[in-house]
Amino acid sequence: MANNENEAAAPKAGNGAQPTLSVLAQYVKDFSFESPNAPNSLRNRDQAPGININVNVNANPLSDTEFDVNLTLSARAGNEKDVLFNVELVYGGVFRIAGFPQEHMLPLLFIECPRLLFPFARQIIADATRNGGFPPLMLDPIDFAQMFQQKIAEDQAKAKVQVS
Repeated sequence: MANNENEAAAPKAGNGAQPTLSVLAQYVKDFSFESPNAPNSLRNRDQAPGININVNVNANPLSDTEFDVNLTLSARAGNEKDVLFNVELVYGGVFRIAGFPQEHMLPLLFIECPRLLFPFARQIIADATRNGGFPPLMLDPIDFAQMFQQKIAEDQAKAKVQVS
């Protein structure tokens, strides 16, 4: 009786297929860089400006196994009245996800997919701020798992308020 070692070592999904997560495409969906007060905003400053960063993730099915995941990053540097720069990026990826149990789909779409997109989006933001005359804005790594857990908790809290 022959036994295939590779078959035994690799976990199988319920339907016998190997679970796969593939990046089919990556793209810039929307991009904007503004420095409304240039060249005055490029002068040396006594203190570093405040930088407000926002992150959002959306996912939409394209088919049973293909999904469009969008990572939205925005950063605004300055204070209330003095904007040094404002950069907004929607960076997308088309992913093929097959062979995973249904309960793993949301974590894959909202944690793993944006984790794969983030380094590329981060580089676009850094290049844009550098090309705009500022030091490159190197975004810190993002904990997409924490963001996902927070979103689930918020959704559950909203559901409880609506039921009450």
